[in-house]
Amino acid sequence: MGKSNFKSFITIAFMKLFLLVSTLFLANIVTPFIACAQSLPVDAVYGPELEGYSYPYPIEYFEFKSQGVDMRMAYMDIRPKSENGTTIVLLHGKNFCAATWVGTAQFLVEHGYRVIAPDQIGFCKSTKPEKYQYTFQQLGVNTKALLDHLGVSHAVMMGHSTGGMLAIRYALMYPEKVKQLVLVNPVGLEDWKVKGIPYPTVDQWYQRELGTNAGRVRNYERSTYYVGQWREEFEAPVQMYAGMYQGPGREIVAWNSALIYDMIFTQPIFYELEQLKVPTLLLIGTKDTTAIAKDFAPTEIRPLLGNYSQLGKAAAKKIPQATLIEFDNLGHAPQIQDPIIFNTALLQGIEGRN
Repeated sequence: MGKSNFKSFITIAFMKLFLLVSTLFLANIVTPFIACAQSLPVDAVYGPELEGYSYPYPIEYFEFKSQGVDMRMAYMDIRPKSENGTTIVLLHGKNFCAATWVGTAQFLVEHGYRVIAPDQIGFCKSTKPEKYQYTFQQLGVNTKALLDHLGVSHAVMMGHSTGGMLAIRYALMYPEKVKQLVLVNPVGLEDWKVKGIPYPTVDQWYQRELGTNAGRVRNYERSTYYVGQWREEFEAPVQMYAGMYQGPGREIVAWNSALIYDMIFTQPIFYELEQLKVPTLLLIGTKDTTAIAKDFAPTEIRPLLGNYSQLGKAAAKKIPQATLIEFDNLGHAPQIQDPIIFNTALLQGIEGRN
């Protein structure tokens, strides 16, 4: 498929699928996070592996050894009643967990897709090692080991934010195992160092992360993820993420977060997009302004960073088999901000290819 912008299809597809999708959304998808948000305290407190927080589907653990350390990777493996033969792997972003995909996962399962959603090492319910050389290649190797363990040899790899960087790396490492690549507002589409952000040390990141709380996360997400909007269902992911920084294991959570931020900042995927060999669907909220370490940047260059109205188009031009779908009124997390519009576009982009 050649490059194209499919904004024009959304209205037609929306009208066709509106009744089905909206029914699923209102009855099933929003309910888990709203209910959870209503039951959470103002400042939730969880353990370093999200002890005390229940995921919307059963959690399993893949145990393996990496860099000499025993690891446990948490994941959800959600099977539909009637499988259509395609597995979709959902890769979460930096400030997210596998559970954040609940609406997208349930929608896909309702349409016959098997969904696998892991928590990467260093995140959420998975192991947070004291020492680990974080690279996207290492996370890609870990993810492949999980899929091999589950007998999945060919899948749609779908990544959001930092998960988009991982999905791209995985597709570069294992193109024969990727049926399609789906990227939701991926970071790494620009080199922040080259654009003028001074290198933040791991120690700087660590001190910054120790100050993580629900209020700070909420304010950041309101402005960057949801274009100034805030709704009740946005609160549960905030509490889920920030709660790990309030409990007894907050130091190891902050330390792993610092190492991961260093990985993201120093390993942009920007220079390798032309090498992708798999069909790629870009789903971009154009109001997104996400740029890693923007708060470390000189004031005068901050407006030049994270312009997804430009970054999405530029990425689509670089990727050989790219299809770009833009959401003009959405930010960094379109799958959460407007699930109906997002899921309609996602289904069209996947089933149009498959």
